Amino acid sequence: MTGSRIVALGHYQPPKVLTNDDLAKLVDTDDEWIRSRVGIRTRHIAEGESVADLAFRAAEKALATSGFDASTIDLVTVATCTAIDRSPNTAAQVAARLGIAAPAAYDINTVCSGFSYALATADHAIRAGAATRALVIGAEKMTDVLDWTDRSTCVIFGDGAGAAVVEASEEAGIGPVVWGSDPSKGDAVRIDGWDPTISQQGQAVFRWATTQIAPLALQACEKAGIAPADLEGFVPHQANLRIIDAIAAKIGAPDAVVARDVVDSGNTSAASIPLALSKLVERGELRSGAPVLLIGFGGGLAYAGQVVRCP
Repeated sequence: MTGSRIVALGHYQPPKVLTNDDLAKLVDTDDEWIRSRVGIRTRHIAEGESVADLAFRAAEKALATSGFDASTIDLVTVATCTAIDRSPNTAAQVAARLGIAAPAAYDINTVCSGFSYALATADHAIRAGAATRALVIGAEKMTDVLDWTDRSTCVIFGDGAGAAVVEASEEAGIGPVVWGSDPSKGDAVRIDGWDPTISQQGQAVFRWATTQIAPLALQACEKAGIAPADLEGFVPHQANLRIIDAIAAKIGAPDAVVARDVVDSGNTSAASIPLALSKLVERGELRSGAPVLLIGFGGGLAYAGQVVRCP
């Protein structure tokens, strides 16, 4: 086999929904203020569920959709920045609950770009012959790191997970990754310490994302050998609606379906790309085989993107 491809997707969001009006009861804000700045109207909140629980639910759905038995998975990777447990890691916990006997299992933390990083590492492992079928998961419980008195952050984030089943294929369904970081601006998003709360320099992140990410997205298209105008989907990290629309306007893909799941889910960090992509595929908005550009960016400040074919 000379490549890998996504064969199935799955997602999970906890049932509790927090609206902008609900947040207005907790902090000095209102629906108009939130929508005008980040475009979010609702987000899902996990109660009594861990990051591993969210990851398991999404992975279980993706595996069921694929039709494969858990015993055929030989690699599990979870992208997350909010897992509390150091050992066993989230990937090992998910593997155990799914009944996967002896997979390679690791977590990866590049915050909001985590899923694209995890997808790239799984693709590389399969191409190198170190794995044949993988579960790639993005899962976050961002509400664990929120200060509910800080309206600049508590209105933005939500909880959820998305997963992909990836297997070896004769033709590459996952394009070459473009990845990297800007450590000089790493302090712009922070989740540090033993009892952490997230803090961010919103304007700095906005300027960086809206000026630096579009050229990187175009590099991912070039590496995949596809013209931006031929893209059928664009799934960026769901940071906020203004950033998504600004990047989408610059990449030159006028007919692409643009994921705007942030409106209903908020920013779910590493979960946002697989969550949004899974929803688009489930709703039939992207056909099987459609070329879709994924690009994650944020904390670190790290970024990663690639063109994939829809399952």
